[in-house]
Amino acid sequence: MTTSTPLLLADLTGVAVFAASGASAAVVKRLDLFGVAFVGFVAALGGGIFRDLVIDEAPPLAFADWRYAATAAVTAAAVFWLHPQLARLRTTVLVLDAAGLGLFTVTGTLKALDAQVPPVGACLIGMLTAIGGGLARDLLTGEIPVVLRREIYAVAALAGSIAVAALDASGHAGAAGLTAAAVFVFALRLVALRRRWSAPVATLRPPRTGTRGTHA
Repeated sequence: MTTSTPLLLADLTGVAVFAASGASAAVVKRLDLFGVAFVGFVAALGGGIFRDLVIDEAPPLAFADWRYAATAAVTAAAVFWLHPQLARLRTTVLVLDAAGLGLFTVTGTLKALDAQVPPVGACLIGMLTAIGGGLARDLLTGEIPVVLRREIYAVAALAGSIAVAALDASGHAGAAGLTAAAVFVFALRLVALRRRWSAPVATLRPPRTGTRGTHA
């Protein structure tokens, strides 16, 4: 189990916000209570399970520590019962998702570094930890995953992972620095949404209809 209390709290907070994000998306799709809880659970813990399997921690924390599953289940159930009081669910989903992205980026990268994964690998694991839950949520609710769209999503997580690795290498990976890294990812994601920043996409040109060198 996670030995650092601040890291544990950050991890559980990330679980809660991603569970709320997944449950809110499931409510929008009109799923039943089990469906809402299941999507919330997968969205909250999918990335962490991937992280733990990659760094060879078995069983993953999602199964070894009851607090993770309990946090996800309770949060998802709360969203199911309280959703009439949640105005503008789409906005709520996006904000919660951005918060979870920042928190899981930090905790995923830190845990990989603690497992002696080299910085480059730790950054990739941190990014995949952060985007894994949202990817699973979108697939389960029939949406094109955010990470595959033009929006700045995985790029924000990767930038945050690099920041965490740099803080760790410089000996400044304290609570203030890590909080700043999580806020940076959160803010970058929200600003990108507001300003409609996007990664470039390939330009598709229509096929040519004529042929050269035709003879009568």
